[in-house]
Amino acid sequence: MAASTTLEPRVATLEDAMRELAFQSARTQEELARLSREMRDFKQEMSEFKDEMKEFKNEMSDFKDEMSDFKDETRREHRELNKKWGDMANRLGTIVEDLVVPSLPRIIEETFMEGIDDLSVRRKRRLPNGRSKEFDAIAVTPSLVCLNSTKATLRSADVDQLVKEIEELREFFPDYRGVPVVGILATLAAEQSVVRYATKLGFLVLAVGDELMEVQNPAGFVPRRW
Repeated sequence: MAASTTLEPRVATLEDAMRELAFQSARTQEELARLSREMRDFKQEMSEFKDEMKEFKNEMSDFKDEMSDFKDETRREHRELNKKWGDMANRLGTIVEDLVVPSLPRIIEETFMEGIDDLSVRRKRRLPNGRSKEFDAIAVTPSLVCLNSTKATLRSADVDQLVKEIEELREFFPDYRGVPVVGILATLAAEQSVVRYATKLGFLVLAVGDELMEVQNPAGFVPRRW
């Protein structure tokens, strides 16, 4: 009877422990189930977020393509407008005034990092012996003279002629004899073979482009100073 009395508290304690263990186990299962639901919801949200980001990236890609197409179309229209302007100026005989002269300050500054101090268009001069000469355009910077020769259609012979014109420039303008001269050829559209020949002699070549006239020489080209 005494042994039974002693055993009863132990059984009660064991039963309490088992109940506590069952409670904790149930609580743990509940926490795991809640965590599992939260993880499932989180994965679902991440999946939806990824889908939204993918859709956003696709929309951005489409937008970039549209902007690229728009820029290309604008550039083509701008170039076409300049060509039409060039054709009109050619018919009127005003290529120098309408296309070349407005472009020279920008091109000279970009190429030589110098501004123009003096710009003459269709500059004429007569020598005491009666000889006269007209130059399409002459641009003077602090360190050099830029002599322009403009042709509606530029040929290799025009490139050779510019060499002679540089000599004549110094003859008609003695003040330029001690100043380096850069030759600039301008045309509506330049054939690559002529551009290569002019580049070989060290002349800048300009033709109608996106910004009225643009340099046609290869990148890195350094004009010769005669």
